[in-house]
Amino acid sequence: MAKTRTSFVCQNCGYTSPKWIGHCSSCGEWNTFQEEVSLPAKSLQVYSGSPTSAKPVTLDEIEMMELPRVDTCNAEFNRVLGGGMVPGGLILLGGEPGIGKSTLVLQIALQLKHKKVLYISGEESLQQLKMRAGRLGGNNPDCLFLCETVLESILLHIDRESPDLVIVDSIQTVSSEAIDSTAGSVTQIRECTIAIMKLAKSRNIAVILIGHINKEGSLAGPKVLEHIVDTVLQFEGDRNHFYRIVRSVKNRFGSTSELGIYEMQQSGLRQVSNPSEMLLSSHNEGLSGTSTAATIEGMRSFLIEVQALVGSAAYGTPQRSATGFDLRRMNMLLAVLEKRAGFKLMVKDVFLNIAGGLRVDDPAMDLAVICAILSSNFDVSIDKGIAFAGEVGLTGEIRPVGRVEQRIAEAEKLGFKEIYISKYNKGVDFSRFGIEIHQIERLEKLVRLLFGKKEI
Repeated sequence: MAKTRTSFVCQNCGYTSPKWIGHCSSCGEWNTFQEEVSLPAKSLQVYSGSPTSAKPVTLDEIEMMELPRVDTCNAEFNRVLGGGMVPGGLILLGGEPGIGKSTLVLQIALQLKHKKVLYISGEESLQQLKMRAGRLGGNNPDCLFLCETVLESILLHIDRESPDLVIVDSIQTVSSEAIDSTAGSVTQIRECTIAIMKLAKSRNIAVILIGHINKEGSLAGPKVLEHIVDTVLQFEGDRNHFYRIVRSVKNRFGSTSELGIYEMQQSGLRQVSNPSEMLLSSHNEGLSGTSTAATIEGMRSFLIEVQALVGSAAYGTPQRSATGFDLRRMNMLLAVLEKRAGFKLMVKDVFLNIAGGLRVDDPAMDLAVICAILSSNFDVSIDKGIAFAGEVGLTGEIRPVGRVEQRIAEAEKLGFKEIYISKYNKGVDFSRFGIEIHQIERLEKLVRLLFGKKEI
């Protein structure tokens, strides 16, 4: 019998130490080491298929199999995945507790007709699942439910039922009897995921794993878990608001810039096909400190409202706060306004908010952010029929942004009358648009056109 050894494993990053230490030298976290039993490598083989005589082959010798993507009957989820689930692919869905992860995957399981689904729950009983399904108002005779947390039993049921989709809620509750550690530990999560992956790849079964997140907001467990799976999705949103966002962090079969938007309702999650309906407000007519940006996420363009508040610093040191926007970039734009346009904003408090709870990293937001800040500073409102799309450089020039035609078309479709873009957008036929297009090259010209000769 092989001798077992104990080691201390960081529960945040998976770093292993022969003795307990308070500070992890890999991820920098404190008090994350737990003692675990290190078993021989053979004892971790919790599932093994039939032996095969594999040999290296060339690309010409590989037989291409037609594996069409599995339509989830959820347009927003298909968009994030790149067109649907890939047979044999592992999807890791993470998010805060109570954000709606289980609701989303249960809706997908109930809507997926003519496909065999195996829903494995380690956190809810069968009665609780039926109550949730009744609230969602759906039923699928091809969907099987199982309450199990033992890995060996789960693999046996997957092998016996041969479903098209397996949902595990959640991977932190699954444990193997061959591993002498508690469920949710680094070793358990890693080995259980690898075992499920081996079976799924060999049978071309799509798998959705629900994962918990830690207090920093990242997926709990070792980083190697994100390397094992094919797709990592982050379910974001504030529980105090109705809107939820599914963002792709990693995707081997599609783009990582796509996002899906949902609205939480009593009957479940409603897909938001037109994001501008939630990101634009119709109640700010005549109010200062608001502007509209034409932004793009993935292949989708939408208009989003930017809100700013500028006030005198009461205690000498100005405050800076940005919600949904990079704070460092906002400070850079304030420095550009002071250096290139002469506005003394460094002695004032500046608060910025992106409406709808969405976080945007598009450089085309710069122009709308600057206009919202100046509007609040002058206490002069910007016409609600004006949109902005442009990047601001350190020298004060308005730089061009990509796919400007798509941004202009979206603004025109939503009834906007004017849009401000960079003068350096070349090769674009603007004559086919009915919206008035202002092409500007410098920040000073933008200020003169919008606010005239206003002074601080």
